[in-house]
Amino acid sequence: MSAYLDTARRVILTEIDGLTQLAAGLDDSFERAIRTILDAKGRVVVSGMGKSGHVGRKIAATLASTGTPAQFVHPAEASHGDLGMVTENDVALVLSNSGETPELADLIAHTRRFSIPLIGVASRPQSTLLRQADVALVLPAAAEACGTGIVPTTSTTMTLALGDALAVALMEHRKFTPEHFRTFHPGGKLGAKLSRVEDLMHRDIPLVDENAPMSDALLVISQKGFGVTGVTDGAGNLTGIITDGDLRRHMDGLLGHKAGEVMTRNPRSIGPEKLAEQALAEMQARKITSLFVLDGTQPVGLLHIHDFLRTGMV
Repeated sequence: MSAYLDTARRVILTEIDGLTQLAAGLDDSFERAIRTILDAKGRVVVSGMGKSGHVGRKIAATLASTGTPAQFVHPAEASHGDLGMVTENDVALVLSNSGETPELADLIAHTRRFSIPLIGVASRPQSTLLRQADVALVLPAAAEACGTGIVPTTSTTMTLALGDALAVALMEHRKFTPEHFRTFHPGGKLGAKLSRVEDLMHRDIPLVDENAPMSDALLVISQKGFGVTGVTDGAGNLTGIITDGDLRRHMDGLLGHKAGEVMTRNPRSIGPEKLAEQALAEMQARKITSLFVLDGTQPVGLLHIHDFLRTGMV
């Protein structure tokens, strides 16, 4: 078993060394690549063959989800009609470790014919791809982690990291926020975290007046099913909350009290425009299961911990 672990550590350390070389070797070509993308009116068209193509799909997806319109075009399909997807307003980001991948020839020629900016990523500065490119991003001559030099490992890791670096640099330039990110990630756990409170909150909420008898408060708690009720004053402002703990503390003679006498004053609350992630963090920090949503001082909704369980956030 130790031999397997030795191999794993060797692979990872080899790829870390490649990434270290990549970071150290970045120069003004990277800045020119960023400016070229920012100047384009269209999309970043990413292309690559084989393992570079798989990495290219991920880079295109990362760019698109962080505010830079992008798409992946397979070079073989490009030669059979998909070149029509690459317009004069676009930028081509073409990946090839050797820089001599034959399937890329038609795509490269198309960019030269129509003066489409071409950013090339390869490990050989004198390769066809980098000689034809308007901006050449050269990968360092780092050893592949396979030990034989024939399996794309370190080279694909470096290409992927370079794509991430481009995406994040563009994202920061555009001041891309979590709210923007949510627009492109409406589904799943990530989408739920980036949803606003108003997207998850219940609007049919349990409320009673401060002067309501506790019999009415118990009825509302039972009917709404959240285990709590909010308490409001005559103007509809939230002044308190009644929870299971409040009921236990006033068990002796409970029905002889009014809601305002049993409630806990100044309950925790949140605004409808806040991120759901912030609401969850507040509930977890305070060890509470319900959180009222206020528009100013007026209750407009209620979040329950079950809402976050349902979306997979906890």
